[in-house]
Amino acid sequence: MSAKNFYHNTVKNALIKDGWNITDDPLILSIGKKNLFVDLGAEKLIAAEKSNQKIAVEIKSFISASLINDLEKALGQYILYREILRQKQESRILYLAIKQSAYEDIFEEPIGKLL
Repeated sequence: MSAKNFYHNTVKNALIKDGWNITDDPLILSIGKKNLFVDLGAEKLIAAEKSNQKIAVEIKSFISASLINDLEKALGQYILYREILRQKQESRILYLAIKQSAYEDIFEEPIGKLL
């Protein structure tokens, strides 16, 4: 298991303030003999539907010298985790948590729009 992301507690606290119950820190995804670790698992009661919404959140800082390298790693993890969740926990939605400036520098640019 890797060290917690620089923004881990910030994202966790924001989810809690928004009414999410943190169920896993980290959320362990087992496939075959391998364990992968998504930063957070959370759930929230949706009263109108009388059911729990479940999410997984992978947190990325995008603080290295190359935003493209950070993007490549984040995208690879996201795709891998998404596919495992589809098999193991299909009702859980995967999110990628990043800081606003990274969103603006990457996802508002043509390369981000492509993704």
